[in-house]
Amino acid sequence: MPSQPSSRPPVEAVIVAGGFGTRLLPLTEHRPKHLLEVGGVPFLEHQLARLAAAGVRHVVLATSYRADLFEPVLGDGRRWDLRLDYVQEVEPLGTGGAIRNVAAALGDDPHGAVVVLNGDVLSGHDLPAQLEDFETRREGREVDVSLHLVEVGDARAFGCVPTDSAGRVTGFIEKSPHPVTRQVNAGCYVFRRRVVDLVPEGRVVSVERETFPGLVANGALVVGYVESAYWRDVGSPDALVAASRDLVLGTAPSPAMPAQGASARVDPSARVDADAEVADGSVVVQGAEVGARARVLGSVVMGRARVGPGAELVGSVVGPGATVGERVRLDGVTVGDGAHVEAGASVARGDRVPCGTNVPAPR
Repeated sequence: MPSQPSSRPPVEAVIVAGGFGTRLLPLTEHRPKHLLEVGGVPFLEHQLARLAAAGVRHVVLATSYRADLFEPVLGDGRRWDLRLDYVQEVEPLGTGGAIRNVAAALGDDPHGAVVVLNGDVLSGHDLPAQLEDFETRREGREVDVSLHLVEVGDARAFGCVPTDSAGRVTGFIEKSPHPVTRQVNAGCYVFRRRVVDLVPEGRVVSVERETFPGLVANGALVVGYVESAYWRDVGSPDALVAASRDLVLGTAPSPAMPAQGASARVDPSARVDADAEVADGSVVVQGAEVGARARVLGSVVMGRARVGPGAELVGSVVGPGATVGERVRLDGVTVGDGAHVEAGASVARGDRVPCGTNVPAPR
């Protein structure tokens, strides 16, 4: 279980939520990926609830793509007993540039702690424990930046982050067929407030490729907080489905979903026929319909979508307002907003159906 928040000074947070979500198309054609339902609620609700549980009381959301859609969904933060501010980038600035762009919305205590979360990472790691570690001095020095690191089975697909015996980060290594460590960046950082102001202002900056390596090269105290708790990058339809299923089944923890461990999550406003099967961690969102004898297994059916009688969904996502016709079978398929898959139509495994299109039945 995560540690309880301590009596340390107030902590602020930044959620970087400016990406276009290209890997999640067509689901992100009309909305940012950070607002897609995962486990039945908009993804950022999991992060906001987690920050609140760790004692954070002020969060700044760094937005860019479809920035106007965030506040109507998330409000001012009172639901989580915190203050939520929004800062929009005029042009995308990268991860580091986005953090620097919100500096004016943060407090001015140079020694304060600022948690930074990537807006598409679902994690169950012990954030209060990382904050405690961040405030632990090393040889009388304050930590400048703490990175949450996880060990993966095969690090060849990732850049890796080696640390020394004291936990100090010694470098940032690009993808390699022979990684020097299995430790990879998990997308949760704690910055000393003064370090945020060191990031160049008004231009594209990558924290991974520029800010962190530059800090290490200049002798800053950058440490790794290594923990093997649940972690997933929710950046593709397959990953979204898997994360949603894990949340429903209780494999992935989230304060936004205290009642976990059921076989499925169905919104009270959704209509599921008594003869339908909704299981294996599936989610049926507000206003959706599932017809008689349909099977929805490990899938996400978004708002106002309709699944016809006898249809079968396995590991698939049906976008808002889309229709899956009678007897259609979808396996690992992503159906965009308002698309229509006609009764009896065939869709290849792993296909993506663009928003508003029609997939006809064989003639």
